[in-house]
Parts: sequence; C-alpha cells; structure tokens
Amino acid sequence: MNIKIIKTESDYSEAMARLSELMSINPETDTPEDNELELLSLVIEKYERSIVPLVTPDPIEAILLRMDQLNLSRKDLAKYIGSASRVSEVLSRKKPLSLGMIRRLNIGLEIPADILIAGEVQEESVELEYSKFPIREMERRGLFSHVNHALSDIKEYAEEYISHLIQTFLPKDAGPALLRSPMHQDGSKQADFYALAAWRMCVVKKARAVSNVGKFQKSDISLAWMRDLVKLSAFENGPVLAQEYLKRYGIVLVIEPHFPKTYLDGAAMMDNGIPIVALTLRQDRVDNFWFVLMHELVHVWKHLTVDNPFIIDDERVPKDDIIEDEANEIAKEILISTEAWDASDVKSTHQPTDAIALAHKLGISPAIVAGRLRKETNDYSLMVKAIGYNQVRKLFTEEKVDS
Repeated sequence: MNIKIIKTESDYSEAMARLSELMSINPETDTPEDNELELLSLVIEKYERSIVPLVTPDPIEAILLRMDQLNLSRKDLAKYIGSASRVSEVLSRKKPLSLGMIRRLNIGLEIPADILIAGEVQEESVELEYSKFPIREMERRGLFSHVNHALSDIKEYAEEYISHLIQTFLPKDAGPALLRSPMHQDGSKQADFYALAAWRMCVVKKARAVSNVGKFQKSDISLAWMRDLVKLSAFENGPVLAQEYLKRYGIVLVIEPHFPKTYLDGAAMMDNGIPIVALTLRQDRVDNFWFVLMHELVHVWKHLTVDNPFIIDDERVPKDDIIEDEANEIAKEILISTEAWDASDVKSTHQPTDAIALAHKLGISPAIVAGRLRKETNDYSLMVKAIGYNQVRKLFTEEKVDS
C-alpha cells in the first residue's frame, strides 16, 4: 500500500486508475486491498472537494425530494406553507419561503434549515411573535405602503415585513427590553406592547416626513420658553401654532391616535438626534392637550438620553415614579404658576368669569384654568363647557400634521 496525498492532476489520474483496479478486484473485507480501497477513496474525495465547490441544494428541490420520500401531496404541504394557492406559488418559485414557512418545514419535514434558507439568513433584531402585531391596523395606517401586496400576503410574510419596519423606524440596537419599555398601567388594563411598538413606528415614520425642521439644542428649553409656548393656547388654532413653533426649535410634534389595547396619552422619544413629542389625543380636550404637551416637553428637557430614548405616559402614573412626578409638577407650574394660582379668585369661587379673568391675565386659554380647577378640586362636574371638548383633533388634518 503506497497511498499519498493528491496534489496534481497527474496524481489524481494515477489514483483513479488504481481505484478502478481495486474495484474490479472486489477485495474481501479487512484485507490489505480492501483497506487500500477505503483509504484511496477518502483521499480522492478530499481532492475532488478541493477543486469542485459544494453545491447548495435548492430549497424547492429539497422540498420536492422530501415530498417524494414521504409520499406527500401538495395538499399535505398546506400545514407548513399555507393555502393551496400559496403552496402553488412557492413551489413554482413565484413567492419565496417566509421565515415562518422555513421554521415549519424544518420542524415538520426535517429539512435542514440551511438548505431552506439557501445561505440568505435574515437576522432578527428582536425575538417576537410577529402574528401578534396589529397587522390590519398597521396596514390601514400606511406602515406597509412600501409593500405592493394584499393584506393576506402581508400577514403570511409578517416576520419579514415587520422586521424591516423595526430596522427602519426603531433604534439600531432595539431589543426586546427596549421595545418593551415600561408602561404606566393600573393592572386592570394591560397595554399590548405589540400595539405600542406599532404605534411607535407610525410616530417615527410620520415625524420623518416633516420637512424644514430646525436644529435642536436642549439649551433653548427653559421655563420661560415653555411659558411663551403656552401663550399660543389663547388662539383657537393654538395647537397647530405650537406644532410650528416647536418645529423651528428642532422638536417634531406628531399627532398619532393610540392603537387598540394601548392606553397612553403621549410619549417623548429621540430619533437620530431629533426629539419627537407624540400625542394620541385620546382625551380630545384643550386643557389635556396643553398639559400632556408640557409634560412631554419636560421629558425632552430633563429625561431623554441616549440610554433612555423612549418615555411613554398615561394618566395612571405610579406615585413612586420620580420622573413622572417631576414632569407633572413642572408641567403644572408652567401652565399656571403656584403663585398665580394661589392669588386667583377662581381657586375659591369656582366661577367661570373668574377663570376667564385669570386666563386673560396670564395670556392663556380659559380651558387650562378650568382643567386646573377640576384637577385641584377633584370635581369634574365643574366648567364642563370651558375645558374644550372635541376641539383639538379636528385641527390636525393630515395636511397640517405632515406639513
């Protein structure tokens, strides 16, 4: 036995000749010739692999082969791929395998995942159950506007499409912990973080469509600056004027209704260095608009950081939440200072005329005074007409919000 490593074509030809000779002999097991045949086969195989690259099996061919081995029909594939039409589209190569299909085929038919993926591995930014996203509502709000497919297709390929949205509209390092940012809730209503993530993506998409945004400098924000902003409340279209005012200072104000199963009133977030204040107008009242706006601006001023780029709020804030307590107290002081409130007649009389007088003195909307009185007294039967029910949302048509 004189077997050597094959390095050249000449070596290969000699080895193949000897292999043919040994195979014609058909040696008995465990004889010297049999051992030589086995070793020579291994040496030849190693050389052939070095000069001929391995061919990655085609995913569809692998599925068809497995169907033949298991005697499966196209109907049997429905549990792994979907409807009969979807099976047909995939096997005819009109539609690619979705990641969900790949998982089901890998587990159910034991086809290696690397063959099904065929080298095109798409990393997932977070571990999520993509079917739990509010896909229909996301589609209605235009999050899938870049996808020229029917809703049924979007649902089937939700993992790919939503992964793309997450990579596009959420921070690059977004993971489950960041996406599942703490939500202020009272326990009786558990906010759906899938819906919250979808809302957040809608907000960022809408904010990025806003043009002519000024340069943000945190040093521009102060109590005096925010009190000047609140004076816009004296105008009927004050909320829209506030949106333009903030844009000049590099802050984007977005109005995006909440998704079902979320209960937030607003949020403050950073997107590529640009602060976004997002309001849901879940409570469509003038007084609520200005309080929530000031609350979120305090977050922009005091709390938003690289490590804390997303802060959400609703009205049921835990009493031990220091950040929320600070935002509430500063927002209240911005709208009506403690000194002005304590010196006012409305605090004791509860009369609309006194509320109007204080509002005129401060240059703000009477709705803000009415809201303060209702909150301080915990009597929400007071000044119902003065707080401005259904007066804000109608100001924000799509043209105005996206201008």
